[in-house]
Amino acid sequence: MSVVARAEQLQENGRDIVMMCVGQPSAPAPAAARKAATKAIAAGRIGYTSAPGIAPLRKRIARHYSEKYGHEPDPARIFVTTGSSAGCILSFLAAFEPGDRVAIPAPGYPAYRNILRALSLVPVEIQTREEDRWIITPQLLENAHCEARLAGALIANPNNPNGTMMAPDAFAALVSASKSMGLRFISDEIYHGLCWGFPETSALGLDPDAIIINSFSKYFCMTGWRIGWMIVPENMIETIDRLQQNAFICAPEISQIAALGAFDGMAELETVKLGYERNRALFLKRLPELGFRTVQPIDGAFYAYADASALCNDTADFASRLLEEAGVAVTPGLDFDSNQGSQWLRLSFCGDHERLGEGFDRIKGFLK
Repeated sequence: MSVVARAEQLQENGRDIVMMCVGQPSAPAPAAARKAATKAIAAGRIGYTSAPGIAPLRKRIARHYSEKYGHEPDPARIFVTTGSSAGCILSFLAAFEPGDRVAIPAPGYPAYRNILRALSLVPVEIQTREEDRWIITPQLLENAHCEARLAGALIANPNNPNGTMMAPDAFAALVSASKSMGLRFISDEIYHGLCWGFPETSALGLDPDAIIINSFSKYFCMTGWRIGWMIVPENMIETIDRLQQNAFICAPEISQIAALGAFDGMAELETVKLGYERNRALFLKRLPELGFRTVQPIDGAFYAYADASALCNDTADFASRLLEEAGVAVTPGLDFDSNQGSQWLRLSFCGDHERLGEGFDRIKGFLK
C-alpha cells in the first residue's frame, strides 16, 4: 500500500490530495455513538473489560443477528475485538496449526495473506476471473484442496477490492462444499449493510463451526475506534478467550461503549448509505467515460475495481504518476492480486461526493 503512505506524506506536507484509495468513510461515527462515549468519559474511569467484551454490547450484537438474519447466537460465542484485524489474528491462531494451508480469493484483501504468513500459515490464493464475476466456486475450492490439502477457507462476501457479492444460494453452496471437505470456514462479513445487489447471507445460519468476523469500521463509520466482533463455535470459546486475554486483553472499553450506542444510530447510517449509492452511480458513469472498464454492477462494499488496460500497461506506475502529477490517490491492483493485478485499479467511493467528482476531473486532465 505504498500509494497510501505516499499520499499521507504529501498531505502532511500540505498537498491537496483526493483520497480515492482507502475504504474509510468520510462520515463520522453516528451521533448516538459519540454521545455514549462522551457520557462515559464524563462519568470517570475507562479501564479494562472482560476479554470477550462488555455484556450489553455482546447481547446487542446477538440481537442484531436475530433482527437481520433470523439467527440469534448465544452471546457467549461473541467476542468484541480490536477491529476485524484482531478477529482475523485470533481466528487463525485458534483454528490452524503452523504450516496449514488456507484458501483466500485473488483478488482479495492483502492483509489476509500477510497475517497468514506472519503466523507461519500458508495462504493459497485462488485465482478468480472477471468473466465469473470474481466468485470462488465450490469447484475452484475443491481443485485447490485436491492439489494439496487445505485446512480452511476465508471468504469475504461482499469482497474487497471488487465489490463482488455471491447470491445466497451460491454462498450457501460454497459453505456446504467447504464443510464437506472438512475445512474451517471463516466468513468476513465486514461489508454487510453496504450491499447493492443480492441480499446478505451470514454463514452463521449455514455452518455451526464457521467463524464470523465483522467490524464497526465500515457500515457504522467507526474506523478509528478500532472495534469489531467475531462469533465463534462453542468449542472454540475457551481458546479464543485465552488468546484474547494474552494478545489484546480486551477491546478498548470506550470503543465498546460507543459501539453499543451506534446501534441507536441506524437511521443516520442509512442516510450515509444513500450517499454511497449516489457516489456509486457517479463511479459507474465517470469510469467508462474516462476509458476504464468496470465490472457492473458493483454488488456491495464501496469499491470499483476498474480495468485500466486501455490507459496504461502498469497500474502501479499509473497510480504513482496520478498521485504525484494530479493529486489523486488510487490503489493499484497488484496490492490485491500479485499475479494478475497489473491492469487493475481499485477506487473507493466512500468519500465526499463533491471531492470524488473533483478527483474524476483531475483524472480527466491527467489523461489528456
